[in-house]
Amino acid sequence: MIDFRSDTVTRPSQAMLDAMMSAPVGDDVFGEDPTVNQLESFSAALFGMEAAVFCPSGTMTNQIAIKSHTQPGDEVICEKLSHVYQYEGGGIAFNSGASVRLLDGDRGRITAAQVAAAVNPDDVHRPVSILVSLENTANRGGGSCYDFGDIQAIKAVCLEHNLKLHLDGARLFNALVAKNETCKQYGEVFDTISICLSKGLGTPVGSVLIGSKEFIKKSRRIRKVFGGGMRQAGFMAAAGLFALENNIARLAEDHKHARLLAEALQQCDFAGEILPVETNIIIAEIKGRFTPKELSAKLKENGILAIPISPKQIRMVVHLDISADDVQRTIDVIKAL
Repeated sequence: MIDFRSDTVTRPSQAMLDAMMSAPVGDDVFGEDPTVNQLESFSAALFGMEAAVFCPSGTMTNQIAIKSHTQPGDEVICEKLSHVYQYEGGGIAFNSGASVRLLDGDRGRITAAQVAAAVNPDDVHRPVSILVSLENTANRGGGSCYDFGDIQAIKAVCLEHNLKLHLDGARLFNALVAKNETCKQYGEVFDTISICLSKGLGTPVGSVLIGSKEFIKKSRRIRKVFGGGMRQAGFMAAAGLFALENNIARLAEDHKHARLLAEALQQCDFAGEILPVETNIIIAEIKGRFTPKELSAKLKENGILAIPISPKQIRMVVHLDISADDVQRTIDVIKAL
């Protein structure tokens, strides 16, 4: 099967497996796993930040960050389609006891003016605005990317109102490649950054939360409370190191393949609006002869997997296990439908 359901379905390459199997390991809860320590140091240095903590998932890194930044009764400002709100099991309420101010953005992206307008006054009737969370790229925005100038403007609002700024960077490296930006730029602006290693970078599991030494010390304690303390996790961390060293630049190939697929879909009579394809995600409106469920079923009959994400839309995500031949075969199937 050609699997476009998500970039989480990748399998480690032989070179990545070799790196994993040869990794020196220890007990990470004791701070004694040398490969985990190396991954954390490497990740922090990549962004010019002080420290990092390795976790099983991006949901955990996001939720640890939110809990570390907030007290019960505080408020988190984010876009209404944000992963931290939509797809983390109500974790902001369950884990942190915080409320959420949802903003209606543009393909998952919000503006400085929206953030400024959302900050609550100092009023006992209102929750305390404390944290802004951005997502780059925005999953439900079709892999849309922020312009870095817009992020800087949001940071200025955060500084003016004493707000912290967190980045859900599950697919941040896709954005960096697409926009020709650097990790260091992001490290200078955000208080905390969560990066996933198990999406476009192709590792089996794992995410990293990056921030100041003091923040990461607090976050490590919360990771333990959340059940995220791991033992000989260096086998997984080695995959992350391999990915950060080898799999970033190649993301441009995924972006090219996604554009080709979008162009093929656009020529079909059953395709309506397709969100602009900036990175590796295609979200297309399906109408007329097929519903999204019917189209996904037709594709599956032809050995292709995609996800209907709403009654009107289908999603396809390109990743390192999708070859140029896979893309061409998919295009041929789409045209034949």
